[in-house]
Amino acid sequence: MKNSTFEEVKLLLKSPKRIIIVTHYNPDGDAIGSSLGLNQYLNMKGHKSNIIVPNDYPKFLKWICGASEIINYEINSQNAIQLINNSEIIFTLDFNALHRAGMMKNLLEKNESFKIMIDHHEMPESYAHYKYSDKEISSTSEMIYNFIERMDDIKILNKSICTALYTGMMTDTASFRYPKVTAKTHQIISKFHEIGVNHSEIHDKVYSNIGMNKIKILGIALKNLKLIQQHNIAYTTLTQKNLDENNFKKGDTEGLVNYGLSINKVKMSAIFIENKLEGIIKISFRSRGKLDVNKFARKYFNGGGHKNAAGGKSELTLDECVKRFRKVVEDYIF
Repeated sequence: MKNSTFEEVKLLLKSPKRIIIVTHYNPDGDAIGSSLGLNQYLNMKGHKSNIIVPNDYPKFLKWICGASEIINYEINSQNAIQLINNSEIIFTLDFNALHRAGMMKNLLEKNESFKIMIDHHEMPESYAHYKYSDKEISSTSEMIYNFIERMDDIKILNKSICTALYTGMMTDTASFRYPKVTAKTHQIISKFHEIGVNHSEIHDKVYSNIGMNKIKILGIALKNLKLIQQHNIAYTTLTQKNLDENNFKKGDTEGLVNYGLSINKVKMSAIFIENKLEGIIKISFRSRGKLDVNKFARKYFNGGGHKNAAGGKSELTLDECVKRFRKVVEDYIF
């Protein structure tokens, strides 16, 4: 595969193209925010652009402009396949390995459209013709701003595009708390304010608009929280029964892993969530400082992500998975 330069990409986008934007399985705020921001920008430039997600995403993101037009592959695969097969360009956002697109993996592998990867996770694969990969940037949404800037189109940004990108940046940095938030990040936010983005309103729509069931699930996760005191590691669990009894909806477990990390002196936090439909345990890891949970997730739990925020999965039972975690964490850290 020929590796193209940015100038070639810029030239390619000079004339209208049929474009598809794809996110990873279980899209989060950054995946949705970056996709909606890029999609609106491309359509403003005269392209015919559509977003396809592998499966559904949390309700607290569905207020963003353009969200109602996102195509869910899981429930509308025929339309999605047709759009992908007819595309000229495919952007893959917020992931860098095609298996992260779930059941869309084979379709994307076989497709010969020009592929553009924009992503900030570690260890990218080589499937894209053009790869904008930078693990030092705090979010893919911030990278979309940089991409538009390099296209010399910052002047056409509007409140709608900036609101989508701000949402992605905010959610992927825990409201701009993480170490990879830089002066450039805040300069971009300042630009968004100038354009009219209402940061307080966005925060309320994402974080202050949750249902009672999510609060109950949070209560269970806090009740199940355990501390490996001698190593300053916290973890919690949620069973399928816990989720079912509280009418679990996608997004209800978002951010729960951070509570463990908020405990004094804790350097690593994990949450283990039983998913009997898929036959796996879904795992989220968070850490502070030099402790690399990306490497930990890759080595022991078939996952990956960032140095201080990663995910994984296991086909063990919930109890077996927790036992394995308690065993391997000492080997890894100490």
